[in-house]
Amino acid sequence: MLELDASQIAARIGRGEFDPGEVLAAFQQRIAERNPVLNAVVGEPPAGLNADVAALRQRIARGERPPLAGVPVVVKDVIWVRDQRVTQGSLLFQDFIAAQDAVAVERLRRAGALVIGMGNSSEFACKGLTTNKVYGLTRHPMDLSLTPGGSSGGCAVAVAAGLAPLALGTDGGGSSRRPPAHVGVVGFKPSFGAIPDPIGFAHAFIGLQTVAPIARTVRDAALMFEAMAGADARDPQSIDLPGRPLRGACELRIAFSPRFGLEVPVDADVEACMARAIETLQGAGMKILRDDPVWPAGADENALMPLQHVGLAHLFGDAWKRDPSRFDADVARQIERGLQWSGADVARAREAGLQIALTLGEFFTRHDLLICPTTPCVAWPGDRLGPDRIGGVAVEPRGHAVFTPFVNHAMAAAISIPCGRGRDGLPVGMQVIAARGNDRQLLEAAKAIEAALANREN
Repeated sequence: MLELDASQIAARIGRGEFDPGEVLAAFQQRIAERNPVLNAVVGEPPAGLNADVAALRQRIARGERPPLAGVPVVVKDVIWVRDQRVTQGSLLFQDFIAAQDAVAVERLRRAGALVIGMGNSSEFACKGLTTNKVYGLTRHPMDLSLTPGGSSGGCAVAVAAGLAPLALGTDGGGSSRRPPAHVGVVGFKPSFGAIPDPIGFAHAFIGLQTVAPIARTVRDAALMFEAMAGADARDPQSIDLPGRPLRGACELRIAFSPRFGLEVPVDADVEACMARAIETLQGAGMKILRDDPVWPAGADENALMPLQHVGLAHLFGDAWKRDPSRFDADVARQIERGLQWSGADVARAREAGLQIALTLGEFFTRHDLLICPTTPCVAWPGDRLGPDRIGGVAVEPRGHAVFTPFVNHAMAAAISIPCGRGRDGLPVGMQVIAARGNDRQLLEAAKAIEAALANREN
């Protein structure tokens, strides 16, 4: 049962072939065996699991068939889970117990899922390396010397290592697309507002962050998404997605942009992997044209970072002033920088984000989907914030993150799908992007893309 997908587990539990308690115990044993060296699942197991299993058995006995019946889910350690310690990877919150479930968790429970544990995160989900002062470093399942990236590294590794079929991350700039790309699983960032998020911690990514399914397959990511999606009166920013008919991938106008229209380096193995994948998709009948978004002058992540820095400074600046030693060193630098930005700096960053959103919106009047690499490199050693060089060029620590943040500022939907192997056999991810609200069309196309790439390997 450990190798089955979430949809298969739920179906077999619904038919009475598996007992949810037995499934839970099997994955708990897997965590006990594999997690000590990976450090992906952190903290104490949720206290109410036995009661959750008993309640699910009663639902099934009454004839209910919840779509995620008995499927274990790891929840990122920044998302509220009722009566659970949720630390945000911060010493400031190491004893915090959540009073209630986040809406996404509430809806996953309603769909029959069982929260099996918490996924490690970088502090406040604000770092591209999954490490913190509470739980330490999460390691890559294929090579313990490497990092899965961040900040949803614990969730991505949990799924990749078979500790759970599903995980729930967050994505404020790529945190649930880049780590899945690095470990070879699927990470889906929904449109902003598609999954309500009114309950939980205040965070630095105001107007940008979404909760994000991580799974082994696109089908499971879609199943998880459908369990959580839909407007909620408690969240005025939440939206109901349009119910328009879906088209097949071969009917869509798809653009391929090898560098997402940016003048940034990409490693040769990633370029080659993406080229092979595009050739495969074209061979499967998909209409893919080479086209790049034309971004406004000065558009890059540096233009946007004041928003994250100021968000952190707003939330934790006073605590940092009292005792900087309680903070991760990189997060402390971000807070210090945030205290220095002016109101005009913040306004310029907001304007840059708006212009990026308008540019991508115009692009989607001509194309239905946009394909680019999820990251310009494969996983790197876990003793540094990012690779020192990409494409043979020295890069800043955030050089690995260049292809994901613009999507958040456009409030758009995007998914990372494994598309092959690069250097040392490490996974490469393909990012597929759609306009805000076209989540279901994106997921439908992603299933076809995933199938075409799998047929190539078979």
